[in-house]
Amino acid sequence: MTRTIPHLIGGSLTAPESGRFGDVFDPSTGAVQARVPLASSDEVRRVIGNAEAAQPEWAATNAQKRARVLMRFVDLVNRDMDELAKLLSSEHGKTFDDAKGDIQRGLEVIEFAAGAPHLLKGEYSTGVGTGIDVYSMRQPLGVVAGITPFNFPAMIPLWKAGPALAAGNAFILKPSERDPSVPVRLAELFLEAGLPEGILNVVHGDKEAVDTLLTDDRVKAVGFVGSTPIAQYIYETAAAHGKRAQCFGGAKNHMIVMPDADLDQAVDALIGSGYGSAGERCMAISVAVPVGTETADALAAKLTERVAQLKIGPSLAEGVDYGPLVSRAAVERVEDYIQQGVDAGAALLADGRGFCVEGHEEGFYLGPTLFDHVTTDMSIYREEIFGPVLVIARANDYEEALAMASDHEFGNGVAIFTRDGDAARDFTARVNVGMVGVNVPIPVPIAYFTFGGWKKSGFGDLNQHGADAFRFYTKTKTVTSRWLSHDTRDGASFVIPTMH
Repeated sequence: MTRTIPHLIGGSLTAPESGRFGDVFDPSTGAVQARVPLASSDEVRRVIGNAEAAQPEWAATNAQKRARVLMRFVDLVNRDMDELAKLLSSEHGKTFDDAKGDIQRGLEVIEFAAGAPHLLKGEYSTGVGTGIDVYSMRQPLGVVAGITPFNFPAMIPLWKAGPALAAGNAFILKPSERDPSVPVRLAELFLEAGLPEGILNVVHGDKEAVDTLLTDDRVKAVGFVGSTPIAQYIYETAAAHGKRAQCFGGAKNHMIVMPDADLDQAVDALIGSGYGSAGERCMAISVAVPVGTETADALAAKLTERVAQLKIGPSLAEGVDYGPLVSRAAVERVEDYIQQGVDAGAALLADGRGFCVEGHEEGFYLGPTLFDHVTTDMSIYREEIFGPVLVIARANDYEEALAMASDHEFGNGVAIFTRDGDAARDFTARVNVGMVGVNVPIPVPIAYFTFGGWKKSGFGDLNQHGADAFRFYTKTKTVTSRWLSHDTRDGASFVIPTMH
């Protein structure tokens, strides 16, 4: 019998009530391995009530004790790392090592969030006026929620939950219904680490669950990662209901290859960042921009040779470069984009359609695809494909390459490969993109800096992790305090107070 993945509510694994379910596949075989419940609005409202009841005591717990829970959680995840990575691979399709990286990048934010006692400190000024001191304090919002994507089922939930919990909030996670098991298991480990019941809840669902989180007044903030249309919808709906919102959408990350770049290094970077995790990363490089005909011809030749050597297979197989996509629908979507590129006149150097793995014929596989002579009006250049498709869009000179990355509607990540420090410095200053790599193909900042794209890649004023996360999950209270050292009466004043 197919297993049912439970919710985790109030510290307990909870059976679903809605009667609606979705299928969870094994992408390597194409078989259904579990079913996930899709919560009703009533179920979600009960989860919110549970979190609301539990949160005040957690907020009253001092920040150092909250941080210790996070530190114990890190130890427990490291203890169970292999088990978690295998579970993640089995539902997502990414390789075992890539799954471990997914979990590790999430843990790095938990480790940063364990610095909550410092990060939550306010400011204090004495003697701003006669007997007057002014100070500020950061306080939790209350109940907050995270709606997270399938492509990082460990990392993104931890990016959202870690700072929220450390700041004293109760957190409701609505993970992707495509690979929901790891988020539940992580919540169980938080409980084992000492997190009080009801402070972290995991509820599965679809639009009905999401809309309930967005419209219920008890939820004070919502974080989201996913496609741009959904990010914009969640941002607008949350804002219309008086909530803070932090929503990250699609990407079309360019990598500029200058004529002086180490071409072998650039090819290695493009192969790993373009095809790793089957291209199902918001920070994947999907557009290579070689500058000049000579650079472009050499890059295309080297990439064609390397693409032919990639090994695709089941996610837990040895020596596999990348595994299957997450679903059959994802394969069909990417194959449609490949046909659009062919129809538009792009040069197809490697065609991944119809790829089959012996013994896993029903798996969701797609071979590596490479296009050359792609122009900026083509859909394969304009739109996020989210699959193992790399396009080469040639630029005549540096200024044209800079403009291509800057003018695209997405502004998540970008990279430049060069030996020229002047060019790199100019590029980082001028490019209109939120995260920039110099000879680094996937410029994901470390945990104590913030992560966030510009333009249609991000909606909201504050980014993920780093100090921004604590600003997002807290509200600032400012206190002006007056203590006179002697009995003095100023009398009533009808003038706005000033410090003089």
